[in-house]
Amino acid sequence: MTAQILDGKAIAQKVRLEVREGVARFSAAHGRPPGLDVLLVGEDPASVIYTRNKEKASHEVGMRGRLHRLSADTTEEELLGKIAALNTDPSVDGILVQLPLPKQIREARVLDAVDPAKDVDGFHPVNAGLLATGRPALVPCTPKGSMRLLAEAGAHLAGARAVVVGRSNIVGKPMAQLLLAAHATVTLAHSRTRDLGAVCREADILVAAVGRTRLIQGDWIKDGAIVIDVGMNRDDDGKLAGDVDFDAARSRASWITPVPGGVGPMTIATLLENTLHAARARVGDG
Repeated sequence: MTAQILDGKAIAQKVRLEVREGVARFSAAHGRPPGLDVLLVGEDPASVIYTRNKEKASHEVGMRGRLHRLSADTTEEELLGKIAALNTDPSVDGILVQLPLPKQIREARVLDAVDPAKDVDGFHPVNAGLLATGRPALVPCTPKGSMRLLAEAGAHLAGARAVVVGRSNIVGKPMAQLLLAAHATVTLAHSRTRDLGAVCREADILVAAVGRTRLIQGDWIKDGAIVIDVGMNRDDDGKLAGDVDFDAARSRASWITPVPGGVGPMTIATLLENTLHAARARVGDG
C-alpha cells in the first residue's frame, strides 16, 4: 500500500474560490466587503511573513484586509486600546492578533479582549466553550482546515477511532472536539502518553500536532489509516519536517498530508472562511 497524498494546496485553493464567491455575494448584498484586521506587534521575522500573507490573501478574495504594525515596545494597554477600537468598528468583521507577543504583553489578556464575534482565530474562551458544548462557534483555523482535508479524503468519521497527538488550545483540543462532534471515538494523547505507539496503532484517523520532528514512526500507523500531520518543524538539515515519519508512514496509510503543502495552506484559507462566516453572522445573514 502507498498512501494517496492529501494536497493541501489544491484543497485550499478550492476553499479560497468558495470564499471569493461568498464575499462577492456579501458585498453585493451589504454594500461593503467583509473586513479582516490583523495586529502585529514587533518584528518577529516569521510573524512579518505570516501577517503579510494573510493581508494579501484577504485582498485576493475581495475582502478589506488591513495589517496594523505596532512597535515591539508597545504596551499591553496600548494594544488593548487598539483592540477595543476594532471591536466597535462596524467595518471590522474579523480580528486576529499575531502570536507570539513581546514579553511585556500577557497573551491571555489580549486574546480575551477580542470580541468573540470577531475572533476569527477561534481562541477566545467563549468560542472554545461553545465548541466544547457543541454549539455554533468560530473554530480555530488549523483544526477546521484539517476537518476539510478529512472530508476531501472521504473519511467516514462516525464510529471511527481517532487519535489526536498534542493537547494545545490552538490545535489538539479543538481538533478532538471537532472529531467528537463528527461522532468519532476520540483519544487525546501527547508526548507523555504511556506507550504512545500502541495508542497510535489503534487510530483509523491519526492527527499529529505535538511539534516534535518525526515523533510518529511508520510502524505506529494502522494499515489504511488517514494521517493528518500538523507538525511544522526544522530537521537537522534545516528542512521543514512534520511530526510523522512521512516516508515510513506512507507505506501503511491510505491518505497522508505532506509537510509542507498539507495542513499549512489550509490555515489561511480557513481564516478567510471564518472571516466571511463572522461577517455574515454579524449582519444576520446565515
